[in-house]
Amino acid sequence: MEAIWLYQFRMIVIGDSTVGKSCLIRRFTEGRFAQASDPTVGVDFFSRLVEIEPGKRIKLQIWDTAGQERFRSITRAYYRNSVGGLLLFDITNRRSFQNVHEWLEEARSHVQPHQIVFVLVGHKCDLDGRRQVSRQEAEKLAGSYGMRYVETSARDAINVEKAFTELTRDIFELVKRGDITIQEGWEGVKSGFVPNVVHSSEEVMKSDRRCLC
Repeated sequence: MEAIWLYQFRMIVIGDSTVGKSCLIRRFTEGRFAQASDPTVGVDFFSRLVEIEPGKRIKLQIWDTAGQERFRSITRAYYRNSVGGLLLFDITNRRSFQNVHEWLEEARSHVQPHQIVFVLVGHKCDLDGRRQVSRQEAEKLAGSYGMRYVETSARDAINVEKAFTELTRDIFELVKRGDITIQEGWEGVKSGFVPNVVHSSEEVMKSDRRCLC
């Protein structure tokens, strides 16, 4: 029997090829790190439940996109139906950091008229000795876009949970405030299965049977 969840959020993970998108997702959804990973062809799909508050679960549908240019026309089709995303670059690859703006602009142009929430992720932080992008520089860029910045490592399981969970909480707060709403024909946010907490008629009758003497 499927676990109970309040909402389903569809997320997309984007960034240059080889920044480690698939490894990060597999660490989060499967709890493992693959030393060798074939390049993603088009789009792969993963899912996991996240408990953001006691008893409050969110089902995440996570779409792993190909970074190669020849697959971009395929991945663009998935932007519109996503409510959140991780925008990855490799801290040891400066070019991947320089391409962040291009990825963000592409996502924003294709998500219209809906809203998408991003977290900027500096991946492979276990390779700090080969770092080409400083944390301060990345934090400054994230701040200019109004997004969080997190450094992660799929290999050493550093901040993987944090990246996905904080993004989930940010979206959840926007949904609670009504800034993001469930819309017909949009897959970004869906209402989940919530148990009926109303007492049965028998229980209600029992509660009304009080001594009046």
